[in-house]
Amino acid sequence: MWNPCLMNKTIDIISLGCSKNLVDSEVLMGLMEANGYRCTHDSDDPQGDIVVVNTCGFINDAKEESINTILEFAQAKTEGRIEKLFVMGCLSERYLAELEAEIPEVDGWYGKFNYKQLLKDLEGDQYESCEGHRHITTPNHYTYIKISEGCDRHCAYCAIPLITGKHQSRPMEDILDEVRYLVGQGVKEFNVIAQELTYYGVDFDGKQHIAELIDQMADIKGVEWIRLHYAYPTHFPWALLSVIREKRNVCNYLDIAFQHVSDRMLDRMKRHVTKQETYELVERLRKEVPGIHLRTTLMVGFPGETEEDFEELLAFTRWARFERMGAFAYSEEEGTYSEQHYKDDVPEEVKQQRLDKLMRIQQRISAGIEAEKIGTIQRVIIDRQEGDYYVGRTEFCSPEVDPEVLIPVCEKELTIGAFYPVRITDSEEFDLYATTITY
Repeated sequence: MWNPCLMNKTIDIISLGCSKNLVDSEVLMGLMEANGYRCTHDSDDPQGDIVVVNTCGFINDAKEESINTILEFAQAKTEGRIEKLFVMGCLSERYLAELEAEIPEVDGWYGKFNYKQLLKDLEGDQYESCEGHRHITTPNHYTYIKISEGCDRHCAYCAIPLITGKHQSRPMEDILDEVRYLVGQGVKEFNVIAQELTYYGVDFDGKQHIAELIDQMADIKGVEWIRLHYAYPTHFPWALLSVIREKRNVCNYLDIAFQHVSDRMLDRMKRHVTKQETYELVERLRKEVPGIHLRTTLMVGFPGETEEDFEELLAFTRWARFERMGAFAYSEEEGTYSEQHYKDDVPEEVKQQRLDKLMRIQQRISAGIEAEKIGTIQRVIIDRQEGDYYVGRTEFCSPEVDPEVLIPVCEKELTIGAFYPVRITDSEEFDLYATTITY
């Protein structure tokens, strides 16, 4: 058996895909480091003898990126630049047999849930488990907290349930213990993530416990911001809104994917919600949490989408004035209900035209909403310094995907990871400009 003690015990972990994958990579890094390995993450120039690629298998572009990355490191192994190559994550969970046959250079394949076995395979039975400790790869002041795996919703277009299986909530106390530990490590901002966070706890006793979880998390000393990602519109847990409204450290922000609004499309997509219910939900969200910023995802070009369906989507977008929005064109994924039962009948050029038109409308909406902040005072957390500016975010901005706040370095020395009150002085389409203020 290959003996890692003979190597320099440096492992390069390459994490692809979503923040849920990133958490898995961080857990693995924590385990590895507890057992004497030195880990790097997403290095531009991997230096270790061992490379682990954590793959994404959600849509075609992500699968292609994952396969190309594996092939790149397989070539590096062939050329003797690395000793061992391991693969984990969603892509290998779904296509294990095919990948093993096609890429024999890989020394071990692990899926979405058995990746911790990699350490045992390297070390034998003599290793430290170190459960619950993660190597945070984000800036030290913020991180992601994954509260569940899998999904029971089975939307027609989505391959996630095929990869991750049924919804499985983490025990509440395990989550709270992790938050307490991370606060002790200096983390102030917690971005709560799940494929469907509003379903949290249903597998315990048939009831939604997301409001209880966030309420208890907010009471942990040292938690400054909590932000919620990936809610589902059907059977929305209304108790959550009072927690967002009443808890100072729960951000007025909700990431909730609507996908479409046409009753025809919602039915074909198996979203189990109607157009009227969708409008009413948006109205209630804004009424019960004044100032809430909503991030959503919309889809164009789903099989059978007509011009009338698309016009309904545009009208909804203009009416809802989402503060944040992502959109994508339908991509057929094998094994999904839509792949098996519908013809992908919207031409690619039409999909792209619709996507472009939708995003042009949203860009104007987003720019207008950001411009309305000029003159207001906002609390920002400082993420980094870039050139002549400190780069920060308000409570309405999730890391990496939302607008940022630029503050001139020449004004005042600021501390990365600290909070400051600022006055917004100007805006661009994707950024705000601000000056620090003193009370």
